[in-house]
Amino acid sequence: MNYDYRAKKTVIAIAAELTPGVAGNVIGHLALAVGHRVAAADMGKHPLVDATGVEHAGISRYPVIVVTVKSARLRKLLAEAREVNGLLIADYPEQMLSTGHDDELSTAIASATEESLRYLGVALHGDAEHLKPLTGKFSLWGNNMASTATA
Repeated sequence: MNYDYRAKKTVIAIAAELTPGVAGNVIGHLALAVGHRVAAADMGKHPLVDATGVEHAGISRYPVIVVTVKSARLRKLLAEAREVNGLLIADYPEQMLSTGHDDELSTAIASATEESLRYLGVALHGDAEHLKPLTGKFSLWGNNMASTATA
């Protein structure tokens, strides 16, 4: 099947101040949240079979980019993304780190107002042309681990 691998992408934006361990946790959860909801057509072939017959899981057909931004910018990014039709959005409020059981998380989120939530990450999946204006100026994660991100 022929397709343009640059037509869509997933961008995961994480708070610049996160430690690598916490950042990995946030990225993993956001990737699962998006991956579970993404259209089957956006996923690559599965299984991939090597020359010895061993099966390997397929991955997204489209790029997955991880960027860092200042925490305050995550809220603005999320608000802007909610205004764009057709984007798949997943967010990661701080309560997701401070709770254990899913029922506890549900209660914590239900008792908070949106304005009080502190976001540690946001994942966006959709047309690359819609994502570029939202995320194109952010720094790739790892390129600036010692400094804070811009934008």
